[in-house]
Amino acid sequence: MTDLPAALDHAFTAPIGVDVKGELWSCVEMPGSAEFFGTKKAVRVDATIDGISLTSVGLTVTGRGGHMLSVSAKLRKQLGKGLGDLVTVHLSRRLT
Repeated sequence: MTDLPAALDHAFTAPIGVDVKGELWSCVEMPGSAEFFGTKKAVRVDATIDGISLTSVGLTVTGRGGHMLSVSAKLRKQLGKGLGDLVTVHLSRRLT
């Protein structure tokens, strides 16, 4: 078991919008997340989305074995982006 928190330097680009049981949620799905984190449980991280800092945010499980990061209406407004728009997420630290 590694000591946490742990520094990360991982970035990915994905669209805002994850299909969850037929509904489009305002989230960004991280490709290969279960393998990257070594778990299918929720993980807390420090991250940025298009340069906007997010501290201690949760990557929740998608129900398909991956993880997704919620993008609130307030954050979408700050980004000037909506559902379907691409964002770049950079993970800088794993907290759990």
